[in-house]
Amino acid sequence: MEAVPYNIKQTVDDLTNNEKTISTSSLVDLSNLNSAELAYFSQVWTGLEVNRRKKIISQLVELAEDNFELNFDSIFKICLKDTDAEIRAKSIEGLWENEETVLIGAYINMLNEDCSEVVQAAAAKALSKYSMMAELKKLGPSSSNRVSQALLAILADKNKPKEVWRRALEAAAPLSLPEVKKAIDEAYKSDEVKLKNSAIFAMGKNCDSSWIPTLIREMASPNPDSRYEAAGACGEICDQEAVPHLIKLTLDKDPEVQRAAIQSLGQIGGVKAKQHLLKCLKSTDENVSEAAEQALKQVEAEEDSFII
Repeated sequence: MEAVPYNIKQTVDDLTNNEKTISTSSLVDLSNLNSAELAYFSQVWTGLEVNRRKKIISQLVELAEDNFELNFDSIFKICLKDTDAEIRAKSIEGLWENEETVLIGAYINMLNEDCSEVVQAAAAKALSKYSMMAELKKLGPSSSNRVSQALLAILADKNKPKEVWRRALEAAAPLSLPEVKKAIDEAYKSDEVKLKNSAIFAMGKNCDSSWIPTLIREMASPNPDSRYEAAGACGEICDQEAVPHLIKLTLDKDPEVQRAAIQSLGQIGGVKAKQHLLKCLKSTDENVSEAAEQALKQVEAEEDSFII
């Protein structure tokens, strides 16, 4: 077996010292471990106290989010089988950018068999990128079928925990299947606010203009979360009919709703959207002006793409 370099061995050994602070600089060494290094890490990892493992995995996820050059996927894959549910869920989060099809089976097993509802929900959420890939024909027929069948099975099971069910709904949303549209419609009619807002989010991911009248209605909702989700969903669908209503939301009293509306105007584009974004750019509210600047960049990038 290949020898483990001193710096990696030292970094891994230091993890066992509960009195020693886990430094960011040392964890960087755990990026892109080879097979020998990973085997050594795995051997040490199982002997660490659970709270120590939680701190380490959280820091690794944060590091990976902050620096795309760092890759801890091999560690996250190992930790999918950790005895602690929080660590399993956090590892799924860490693998968000990973589109390897080998993970589909792991996520489906965790969705169906994990003892933790938190992990099941995280697994359902992780499958969302694969359902999008399936809809865009970027996934093979076998993998696409596995993903769709797994998510549809959850949607058909009304006894599933509500958090798991709604995350499965959000994950299945990109699939242009009648069962998905029916589930979105049923969830939207629910009296539960979280489930209804998941349905609004799902309408956007479903990318069907037939949802636009509902989304326009929700942009006038007294619930800021509903207005936020509706604004974001309109950006996903990119229908010009939503533009006047999004323009109104750029004056919303909730800053998150404002940003969502401005971002969606950038996604939809067009003359009216661009004109209003130019007005927002001059706002004294930094929340508005900064969001408008980013949205205008998106509009201009789309315009440039049409120039040959």
